[in-house]
Amino acid sequence: MRIQIINPNTTASMTAKIAAAARQAASAGTEILAVQPSEGPVSIEGYFDEALSVPGLLEEIARGEGQDIAGHVIACFDDTGLDAARCFASAPVIGIGEAAYHMASLVAGRFSVVTTLSRSIPALEHNLVRYGLASRCGRVRAAEVPVLALEDPHSAARDRVSAEIDRAIRDDRAEAIVLGCAGMADLARSLSAEHGLPVIEGVSAAVRLVENLAVLGLATSRIGGWAPPRRKPLSGRYAVFSRS
Repeated sequence: MRIQIINPNTTASMTAKIAAAARQAASAGTEILAVQPSEGPVSIEGYFDEALSVPGLLEEIARGEGQDIAGHVIACFDDTGLDAARCFASAPVIGIGEAAYHMASLVAGRFSVVTTLSRSIPALEHNLVRYGLASRCGRVRAAEVPVLALEDPHSAARDRVSAEIDRAIRDDRAEAIVLGCAGMADLARSLSAEHGLPVIEGVSAAVRLVENLAVLGLATSRIGGWAPPRRKPLSGRYAVFSRS
């Protein structure tokens, strides 16, 4: 099967990191197509960046529609554009935030989230409520690491994330940690070994969920809020979203 993974920001090094994590998690025979928009923010840090990234995200899904895609993964932990993507895409769409939360709930009674900057905390807290998992989360924490610092091997980003995990274990009574950024995808295994508890990153979780949906023959419901968009004229760059 073929899975399209969209990094909604425009940083190529992060897309490569995401692709590597996805391929490591994927089953034999699963092909990973990792893409990113040509326009938009270089990182997604808060509501404004999210809004700017959605058109490019949907354009990448439109390009993947004719490539026999089993499912799409949105590789931004805020689950940027997830509802719109589910309306538009023919194949299932999984956000890495929702995937990671559900995986954590299967291996721990209580988990905490460690994300990048404090400005992202409200969006993640909102999603936890929406997904029905807020009561399982001890706290959403910020390591105060800019997203692009995760791409710099000389930064102290990993140390700050690790220190925040220590605090989550001590103060939140966390039994598992969810890493709240796609740019942390390469840190999960080493941090799990270092701290002695499950550390979940959403890219791998989302890939496995897409595979399982495909095997079970499950598609996105077209009844209700995720029904396909109504046909109407769309102009400019949005014409690509028109259905014939």
